[in-house]
Amino acid sequence: MSVTQAPPGFVLTVSEVAAAAGVAPSAVRFYEQHGVIRAERTSGDQRRFDDAAACRIKVAKLAQPVGLTVREIAEILGRLPDDPACDDWGRVAETLIAEAEARTAALKAQLAAMNSGARLCEL
Repeated sequence: MSVTQAPPGFVLTVSEVAAAAGVAPSAVRFYEQHGVIRAERTSGDQRRFDDAAACRIKVAKLAQPVGLTVREIAEILGRLPDDPACDDWGRVAETLIAEAEARTAALKAQLAAMNSGARLCEL
């Protein structure tokens, strides 16, 4: 039996990331497929993730109910360096908060329009 060596920094399995993020293993693969997280392959072709994978998934889970698509979330997280510092995560938080506030304002405007008494098909 041969031992497969994980690439440096990429040591977590799909199951470990899933447990740490509170999602099913299929969700880990989903987020990887959409670029929210990235895996490296071992010589035995097994996926290995870095320490930030679970955090990235948790951030995605926070951003999705606000209305951000997985693609938009991946783009925001794609701006992070390989080894993000607190300031880097702070910029992600600022971006997500600004986007959530803009979307909330747009929804409130839509609600106001619907409550205006005008015929909906004329809005």
